[in-house]
Amino acid sequence: MGPKTAIVQAGLTINGRRLNEIPKPLPQLSESEIERKLCISRVMTHTLGYLTGRLLDNKFEWLLPVMFSRSTDPLWPDPGASIEKRIEVEIYGKTVRTTLSMIIHKMVACSLAFEKLFILSPNARIERRDRADSGIHAYEFTQLDFEMRGASSKTVRSLVEGLISGLIKSLRDALRHELIHLGRFGSLIVPETPFRVYDRKELETRFGENYESKLLVKIHEPVWITNIPREFYDFEDLDRDIWDNYDLLLPQYGEVLSGARREWEYNKIFGKMKRDEVAAENYEELLKLAGERRLKPSAGAGIGVERLVSWLAGAKHIGEVQTFPRIPGAVYDL
Repeated sequence: MGPKTAIVQAGLTINGRRLNEIPKPLPQLSESEIERKLCISRVMTHTLGYLTGRLLDNKFEWLLPVMFSRSTDPLWPDPGASIEKRIEVEIYGKTVRTTLSMIIHKMVACSLAFEKLFILSPNARIERRDRADSGIHAYEFTQLDFEMRGASSKTVRSLVEGLISGLIKSLRDALRHELIHLGRFGSLIVPETPFRVYDRKELETRFGENYESKLLVKIHEPVWITNIPREFYDFEDLDRDIWDNYDLLLPQYGEVLSGARREWEYNKIFGKMKRDEVAAENYEELLKLAGERRLKPSAGAGIGVERLVSWLAGAKHIGEVQTFPRIPGAVYDL
């Protein structure tokens, strides 16, 4: 989803800084810019430590990521996807892609071995160059992916709400000086839970197709959007035309999380692949497991780490939270 471009064009600023200021590479930063970078890095470090620690406390297994695979997220027919190029290479006579997300791997791992798991997963998505100005897109980024066997969407949303609220409280307690330096201590408030939930159909009726950009200028705390038409692996009630999935939106910054309850039945998965013109041959193992009834119901989500930290720190551009920015259309020496 891509609401940010419209907001930037409207001239929105955060803490007095234009959102679409493209970040400079590390060697070009001034002393004061380095100090700001260090403050943002401390927010990043605390965020990763807090979130992974809480998941470990809740008995999640910490898995390592996959970098190349035949079976990665097709990002289709998601209308928010904006891939300029898909990176494919040949390994041992087989064509593989860089990981776009580890959703397929999460579903399989959660079904066969790990009831609760999470991964800090690098993703490579070569976005269109016009998204450089959005402030929230990078062609390399990291997701905190997690999955739970047998979980409901409500369980996932409740877990995320606890993580976000607890993280903000912890940041305010531990990094007061850094948040003051970044201009965020006064405005970064612990949100009330549960977060408000909006149905996508109701938003379209109220605001039209560009409902997200209009909603973002109205909200002051994180909100959920549910029932979003998306890829084959999100659970869809075909009779009622309802999707059991969810996005988390942050005020002014937009989507930071996408997740869903997952499909697990062979006929539905294969049928949706055919309907959406997704190449089934790229998901042979997933379909085999579903056909053997070894694929189990699960639910989960992926949190964009850089997007989350951008909001927490009040960054003017997502490249600010990356030590070495990866901005669409820009190739740096490092």
